[in-house]
Amino acid sequence: MEEFKVQEVFTKFSNMRALVVGDAMVDSYLWGCVDRISAEAPVPIVTVQQREDRIGGAGNVSLNLQSLGATPVLVSLVGNDLKGDNFMQLLREKGLSGTGILRLDNRQTTVKTRVMSGKKQVLRVDEEVTEEIDSEVEKLVYQRIEQLINSQKFDLVMFIDYDKGMITSSLIDKIICLAQTKKLLIAVDPKKRNFNNYSGVHLFKPNFKEFKEGQGVPVEKDNIPGLLEAAEAFRKSSKQGMIFVTLSDSGVIISNGQNQDHFPAEVRDIADVSGAGDTVIAVASLCMAAGMSSQFVAQLSNLAGGLVCERSGVVPIDQEQLMREAQRMEMAP
Repeated sequence: MEEFKVQEVFTKFSNMRALVVGDAMVDSYLWGCVDRISAEAPVPIVTVQQREDRIGGAGNVSLNLQSLGATPVLVSLVGNDLKGDNFMQLLREKGLSGTGILRLDNRQTTVKTRVMSGKKQVLRVDEEVTEEIDSEVEKLVYQRIEQLINSQKFDLVMFIDYDKGMITSSLIDKIICLAQTKKLLIAVDPKKRNFNNYSGVHLFKPNFKEFKEGQGVPVEKDNIPGLLEAAEAFRKSSKQGMIFVTLSDSGVIISNGQNQDHFPAEVRDIADVSGAGDTVIAVASLCMAAGMSSQFVAQLSNLAGGLVCERSGVVPIDQEQLMREAQRMEMAP
């Protein structure tokens, strides 16, 4: 792919606006080193040297969109607690809009705390509520989405579901109907609870575990022909535009009714796979909204997911690095 064409793709990204609907959270890190085992239990002792908080979940998808040049508006729920205050401060520091954030008195802010030794994760502690929101909160969420879509220009709507209870089946139906009325591209990163509730979307991106559990398909990850067949069958029954299944170290598969392809993963020095799916859905959604070919959607997304795995912790993609690598690999849109 010629250099000016690569830049042209990213220029298209810079003119796009995305409404990101989903479970946002704080990714908290304790960085340290392990030099001994505890005398109290057979567990490592991590001597903490640094603490850091980052925006996670649907917020990390928003950061990836921003890093790619697009303008995201995040719609999510956080608690009226100190962790929620921290989340809002992190949004401001990153220059992300807080107009879509609803703060609730009776719901705590989701926090994932990762304990790191060097580049490796030793332990993760989750503080969260996963019960589905009630009808009154759902109404507030939809009203905020409706207000944003009716008052601002968007190119796409993204569902980023971490199974924390914000995304319900009835909310999905309402948002899809609204997005279709506005002729917006609809992209989904699903989890098991609502896996089968996204009929009519343009892009559906589960990972292998989510696809296998969501469909109850007995096919294994190394059976690429079987996976492609199962993916296309699901895509047709769900009336979706393209299904894109990530297979971690086995690459990705795509199926859109015209093309069925498998793209192997590029060999990389993997430090941490956390957040790779957030990067993949961000890149794939913008590529589809920009009218790129299914092959380019898969290849650039696959590349981006691999690049963020080289860095520790949940981090957004580096646009310049992605552009250089795409040029090196001579990808064609």
